[in-house]
Amino acid sequence: MPRQMVFDYVIVGGGSAGCVLANRLSADEQHRVCVLEAGPADRSLLIQMPAGVGYLVPGTGYNRHFHTEPQTQLKGRRLFWPRGRTLGGSSSINAMIYTRGNGADYDAWEAAGNPGWGWRDLLPYFLLSEGNERGSDAHHSGYGPLTVSDLKWKSEAGRAFVRAAQAAGHRLNNDFNGGQQGGVGFYQVTQKHGRRCSAASAYLHPVKNRPNLSVFTGRQVARLLFRGDRVTGVELLGGRRILANREVLLCGGAVQSPQLLMLSGIGPEEELKRQGILLQAHLPGVGRNLQDHLDIVQVEEASRAITFSDSLWPKFRTALRLPEFLLTNRGPLTSNVAEAGGFASSSCAGLHPDIQFHLCAAPVFRHGLEKPEGFGYSLHACALRPRSRGEITLASGDPRQPPLIQPNYLGEREDMQVMVEGFKMAREILEQEALVRHRKRRWSPAKKLKNRRAIENFIRAHAETIYHPVGSCKMGCDEMAVVDSELKVRGVDGLRVVDASIMPTLISGNTNAPVIAIAEKAAAMILGRAAASPESKEVLESE
Repeated sequence: MPRQMVFDYVIVGGGSAGCVLANRLSADEQHRVCVLEAGPADRSLLIQMPAGVGYLVPGTGYNRHFHTEPQTQLKGRRLFWPRGRTLGGSSSINAMIYTRGNGADYDAWEAAGNPGWGWRDLLPYFLLSEGNERGSDAHHSGYGPLTVSDLKWKSEAGRAFVRAAQAAGHRLNNDFNGGQQGGVGFYQVTQKHGRRCSAASAYLHPVKNRPNLSVFTGRQVARLLFRGDRVTGVELLGGRRILANREVLLCGGAVQSPQLLMLSGIGPEEELKRQGILLQAHLPGVGRNLQDHLDIVQVEEASRAITFSDSLWPKFRTALRLPEFLLTNRGPLTSNVAEAGGFASSSCAGLHPDIQFHLCAAPVFRHGLEKPEGFGYSLHACALRPRSRGEITLASGDPRQPPLIQPNYLGEREDMQVMVEGFKMAREILEQEALVRHRKRRWSPAKKLKNRRAIENFIRAHAETIYHPVGSCKMGCDEMAVVDSELKVRGVDGLRVVDASIMPTLISGNTNAPVIAIAEKAAAMILGRAAASPESKEVLESE
């Protein structure tokens, strides 16, 4: 790479949003587009193979191992925060669950002062991205680049969960992105022909040979470059410069986007002074408003092989399954492990669900960092709309050092109430005959928890992230907003943030599909276009 290169658009981060922008902006051959990804290329078979998630989340090859600061309400524990570090970002290592949240989530964004970000505004961009193998209907599109499909293989544990949840009073829901969100069933996943369909495989790889698109891996950005109040490019570790004639598009995610802004002098003035960083723009909201889905899991050992065993994960056992996967794109290696789940409402919910379940067909302890012997299944429950807010701050002015992550989990009492109710609902499901008949013993908690205090203590000792940090560069019009409704950084020209960090509040579900829709909308705004598909218009008019 030369010491200096010039493009029209420089995209910092080759994750989900970065891949979408690279595709859409380079479609016009007059635009020279550059993508800078700090991690390696996504060539591993483990990324293609859905069950590889069991290796990827605890592994380090394609995953940045962040840790939070000690959490006061979680017995002083430092929680593990894995984030994808490869082309496709976290969409290359996640469980591939395709959910959009609830339409009311986006209407709340608009009501908070973000015109054009309500549900009716975002739906066309979900449809623009989605290529659902079920086809098009009032809520879905079958034409987009991101393939969404039903699982090709479902474990007996997943099927037993759906029956048990129905016995516990939850309705069956075969489409969490349809007319109603509540209920239980199997998730649809971002897979194509039984293989992972990451944002990179959906958006980036099909266009990688465009002459006006350059993709560089192993390139970490150290800081943004300025001329007056305008961002003119970026400087990489080592000193190379990449210049942008039009815009720099920051797609680092909820952890690294605010970090890079602050390293470049954009953020709270006092914070930057402490690190000896020259102030470019005083934006007190940079790094603030951090939100995440806190999750509590109950694990049970199964009496027989109705799930993945930990003994499946070693390479010599996985190899026995590979021919079926490689030759037919079928079999257990096409499972995303977190196969089934659903949405329910606590007493705090209001009008739409605030608890989500994930049934994992494996005994999952601490993100797979601990691997017990034997067969088992895990039922997760997370609080979808936490009131607690945390922050990202700098530990150092050195871009090679991770920032300080302070989620402030359970900082608001209502969040514990929702977690307790989610735990109880999950326990009720686990006690139904459809699952009890498969149970050998309780793994975690090992014994029945008899009162609220015991449940709260278990949550404080064992709750973990379920990988959905957002909000640290929030969109809005108040003094704590970092970007406006066009995702332009306030007080700075030539710079936008396009990733989960711009969400004013968490959505009620998994966050990858919304990030892709955000990036689709951002690309349309940059290009001065509307959402633009006949299918989108028909859907809006049919609702």
